[in-house]
Amino acid sequence: MQRFVLAALAGLSFGLLGACADTEEKAAQAVPITGEVNIYSSRHYDTDLALYDDFTRTTGIKVNRIEADADALIERIQAEGEFSPADLIITTDAGRLWRAEEAGILSPVDSKVLEERIPANLRDPAKRWFALSTRARIIIYNKAKGKPAGLDTYEGLANPALKGRICMRSSSSVYNIALLASMIAHDGPDKAGAWAKGVVANFARAPQGNDMSNIEAVAAGECDISLVNTYYLARFDTPEKRKVLDAVGIIFPNQATTGTHVNMSGAGVVKTAPNRANAIKFLEYLSSDSAQKYLANGNNEYPAAKGVAPTSAVEALGTFKADTLGAADIGRNEAQAARLYNAARWN
Repeated sequence: MQRFVLAALAGLSFGLLGACADTEEKAAQAVPITGEVNIYSSRHYDTDLALYDDFTRTTGIKVNRIEADADALIERIQAEGEFSPADLIITTDAGRLWRAEEAGILSPVDSKVLEERIPANLRDPAKRWFALSTRARIIIYNKAKGKPAGLDTYEGLANPALKGRICMRSSSSVYNIALLASMIAHDGPDKAGAWAKGVVANFARAPQGNDMSNIEAVAAGECDISLVNTYYLARFDTPEKRKVLDAVGIIFPNQATTGTHVNMSGAGVVKTAPNRANAIKFLEYLSSDSAQKYLANGNNEYPAAKGVAPTSAVEALGTFKADTLGAADIGRNEAQAARLYNAARWN
C-alpha cells in the first residue's frame, strides 16, 4: 500500500501533463484502456507523440511521459528510489545510456524480439538498453572552395594545412564529447588529446553556435569545414533551405578504417518499473518496422532495427560504413574526453 501511495504522488505530474487531452485521446482509441506505461524521455520531438498514440490505440496501454534532460531524469529516478513511477527511460546519447547503466537504474530484458531486431553493437550485452535510432557525425566542407585535399578521416582535421579553415561548436556538446570518447577507445588518450589540440590550432574562429549555424557558416564561406550530425544536415532539404544544403559537400569519415562515428537514441526498462510487462511491450513495439520508420524519419535519423532502410532526407546523403564501437566504450571515456578538450583549450 505504501508503494502505491508514494508512487501515485510521484506520478502526479503525469496526470497534469495529459489531463487536458484525456477526453480526445479516449474517444480516438480503438480498444479500451487496460493499463499504462510511464516514460521518462529526453527525446523532445513532437513526431514521437504519434507513436505513443498509435501504441495506445493498438494495445489499450496508456502512455504517460515526463520529458527532461537525460542526466536530470537519471538523477530523478535515483532520488525516487523503489517508489519511482518510471517504467522506461529514453535518452538521446550513448554516453547517457552508459550513465543510466552505471547508476544501476536499469534492469535486463530478455526479449527474442529485441535480440532479433536490434544489432548486437546497438544494444547492451547485458540487455539493459536497446538503441531506437542512430545518427552519424560527418565532415562538411564548402563546395565552392573544393574538397580539402586528403581529408577523409576525423584525424585529418588536425592537419596543419587546414589552419584557419575550421569552425566548430563547443566542446561541451555531447556530440563532440562522444566523438572524442570514441577516438580514445580506438587510439588511446595521447593520440586523442593531440588530435583535439591540432583541431583547435586550425580554428577559423572560437567555437560557437550549434550544428545548424555551423552548416550555414560553411555554406556562406565564413569557414570551410565543420563537423555536424547527419540529421541536422537533412533539415536543410526543403525548398526554403535547399540553397544552403547545395552549398556544402559531405564526407563520411574513416571509411577505410574504423568507420564513421554514430550516436544513438536508446531506451531501457527501469529496475523498479511498476508496469514492467507494459514497458517491455512498448520497447518491442518501438523496434517494429512501422515504428522504426516513423521514429527515425520523424527526426531524419537512421533506423536501429535490422533490415529497415531510412526513407527521410538522410537517405540522399549516401550509404556508409558505421563504427561498431559499443556505447559502453564511448560512455566510460566521456569524462576523459571532456578533460582532453579542456587541456586543448577547445572552449
